Amino acid sequence: MPTCWCPITPYKGLFALVLVFLSLEYFFNTISETKTSLLFNSTRLPIHSRESHTYGPLLKTLLFKNNKTNFNNTSPMKTSNFTTYFSYIVTEPPFLTNSFINSSGSAFFDPSSATESENSSFPKNTNSTGLPLCPDDVSFNLRGRIPVVRSPVPTVQQLESSFSWLKPGGHWAPENCRVLKKVAIIIPFRCRGEHLLLFLQHMHPFLRRQMLDYTIFIVEQDGDGPFNRALLMNIGYKEALNMRDFDCFIFHDIDLLPEDDRNLYTCPEQPRHMSVAVDIFKYSKEHFKLLNGFSNSFWGWGGEDDDMSNRIRYHHLFISRYPLTIARYTMLTHKKDKPSPNRYDILKKGQKRFNKDGLNSLKYDLLQKKQKLLYTWILVGIEPPS
Repeated sequence: MPTCWCPITPYKGLFALVLVFLSLEYFFNTISETKTSLLFNSTRLPIHSRESHTYGPLLKTLLFKNNKTNFNNTSPMKTSNFTTYFSYIVTEPPFLTNSFINSSGSAFFDPSSATESENSSFPKNTNSTGLPLCPDDVSFNLRGRIPVVRSPVPTVQQLESSFSWLKPGGHWAPENCRVLKKVAIIIPFRCRGEHLLLFLQHMHPFLRRQMLDYTIFIVEQDGDGPFNRALLMNIGYKEALNMRDFDCFIFHDIDLLPEDDRNLYTCPEQPRHMSVAVDIFKYSKEHFKLLNGFSNSFWGWGGEDDDMSNRIRYHHLFISRYPLTIARYTMLTHKKDKPSPNRYDILKKGQKRFNKDGLNSLKYDLLQKKQKLLYTWILVGIEPPS
């Protein structure tokens, strides 16, 4: 009886080879992530970061390199707090409780609790140093995923009536407990009235549920010249400190609204990237001063966030952020400004200018500064260099 055999075709061989490579990749990635978790020293992190974890292969491409180290060197970066291989440390909020998670493991928002009853569950703002400290765990106030309302656009009068619990300047803090750190929200602004109203409608209840001691600053550029977002943020930092000794600063675009109130706007130990897709950063007062703020040289759209990332890398800091499921934002539609024509040239020369282009080179005219109920308004005149 003749022997029956089936020849191995090139397609079958290729398929088998792919399976082998996939198995090897899975095996080595598992080992790699196990090693990095052993290198992560969590003992000196704040409480909300002790349950942190790092995401592997994709975040390795975002590695901050020591400016004196060859890019092929895989030695870990030393920081004042711990050793890490990653530029982004993915940290979970101090509470990811079952009350926020449905059976599929994704966060959800309960429509039955969507009605805002701000005046009933929160105290009025008359903070005192004799009060006990506020709890770290504020999950009893939070809802997880929250709706982003884009229409109808509210009026100023409607917002002031709804948020009568605010203090002048867009400020609020709990009455029955003391918050250790004060947060300033800095928003660069020009000609975006509807976005401002939607932003305030969304953010004040959002921030209040997190039991923060916060103030919202709207820094408006006067005139119709080229817009300088970074310069306005530097001005907001300086003018806010002139009013109060804030501990940390969130530099926030007016067209971005957070979708999950577990995305905490508290003070981080390291600069925190608030969003997974767009640039909203949070800094302590000390870090922002160390970085000399943003560059003042980017007139028009683009460049300033890349320059800031270079400054963070230069000073051997890292950026933390929350997981993808929490650090999500809705972007309101708008027309983009004209790109900064020389942004690439400025970025190339950036390292030579870090120490002389920023907070220590601010030039502006303070035209008005008013504490409205919903926010502190700072109107400034700035001119590009001739």
